[in-house]
Amino acid sequence: QVQLVESGGGSGQAGGSLRLSCAASGYTASRNYMGWFRQAPGKEREGVAAIYSRGGNTYYADSVKGRFTISQDNAKNTVYMQMNSLKPEDPAMYYCAVVEAPAWWSGSWIDLFKRFNTFWGQGTQVTVSS
Repeated sequence: QVQLVESGGGSGQAGGSLRLSCAASGYTASRNYMGWFRQAPGKEREGVAAIYSRGGNTYYADSVKGRFTISQDNAKNTVYMQMNSLKPEDPAMYYCAVVEAPAWWSGSWIDLFKRFNTFWGQGTQVTVSS
């Protein structure tokens, strides 16, 4: 059984930082993407960042480039997201996700999560105070 457990959410100040963690268990695919998505009230879930398990290539939404950094510790099956320079538009429920990547896939990372069997965590809330 695949489990993704997020932690590290909470309240950060505008301009401040938070660090999210996602510990994965029960997942055996070696070629996968782990990512972070977020959903604010009344809005659709959007992709924030992803990292490829082989090689560590990273991908970001334009809204967080230069501010958020995704990283992974394969030995711990954990992915992190360092969130710096928090903005008023960053508050949302943040979800960790993992999807196996077919070797032939050449599409976008966001479409990958939409198209294939994706496992999701329960989410961790992030708020930003001014």
